[in-house]
Amino acid sequence: MQIEQPFRINAAQPDKLKQFLPQPLIISSPVAGWNGFYFAYHRQSNYQLPETSPFQHIITIYTREFQAKLKINGHWQSKSYTATDIGIFPAHQISPAVQFEQELGFIHIGLEPAMITRVAYESVNADAVEIVQQLQTHDPLIQQIGLTLKHEIETSGFDSSLYIESAVNLLAVHLLKHYSTQKFIIREYTGGLPKHKLKEAIAYINDNLDQNLSLAEIAAIAQISPHYFASLFKESMGIAPHQYVTKCRVERAKYLLAKRELSVIQVSQLVGFQSQSHFTKVFRKYIGITPQAFKKLH
Repeated sequence: MQIEQPFRINAAQPDKLKQFLPQPLIISSPVAGWNGFYFAYHRQSNYQLPETSPFQHIITIYTREFQAKLKINGHWQSKSYTATDIGIFPAHQISPAVQFEQELGFIHIGLEPAMITRVAYESVNADAVEIVQQLQTHDPLIQQIGLTLKHEIETSGFDSSLYIESAVNLLAVHLLKHYSTQKFIIREYTGGLPKHKLKEAIAYINDNLDQNLSLAEIAAIAQISPHYFASLFKESMGIAPHQYVTKCRVERAKYLLAKRELSVIQVSQLVGFQSQSHFTKVFRKYIGITPQAFKKLH
């Protein structure tokens, strides 16, 4: 007798899931992901999934209550889920087949295994990381991170990649602390970044404001992990890295707009915004007027 193999799910290739999903994804991150992170939000009803084995660690955050049947140890079991429940499905482990008979909304977050260890490599032996499967649990921090990411992507799109990466790093550290077979103690450093490392990081940021900066590449300049870099940078500067980058972009935009040689859309691109509408929204938040109005005043 041939044993049916679990379906291999790759969160980085959402098109391969379409054969199971009756409705299209409402939100999804770029196929390439953000440094090993993938995001999707969708609403579905009356569909089923076979046993699966994901390539990534998958965190599912439910946004409404529903009933489901899961096939566990060869038997179907009914489960009731609420809008505060989450599921954690580790990479390369088998997740049970499931049947949904009601409409449900859920967020999927996919984390590459390499990313989990990269965010805190000073404390973690990559070979020792094994995440424990959770078919149904309650975790307010994970729920908050998921809903925050959804809101940020809906309102700011892909311009928020640095902020998104910072939130995902927090999620990865949380998984290591609370859902690993080996309980890792993530060291906390104080005192801020050494002055020379801070100077190098700030110079790199200002030299690359037109690029899609990532937390991982800025942290690499300081030669520490993204998790520690974010904590120490905030201690040194009083604001998080993504907030500092936004502040620098707005200040650079003010300088360029005041020269009146470039259009607003050209300035938005030169300071790293992919969307002129998002640039206008952020500029008005910091300065109190739109870029166009600021340009006319100078």
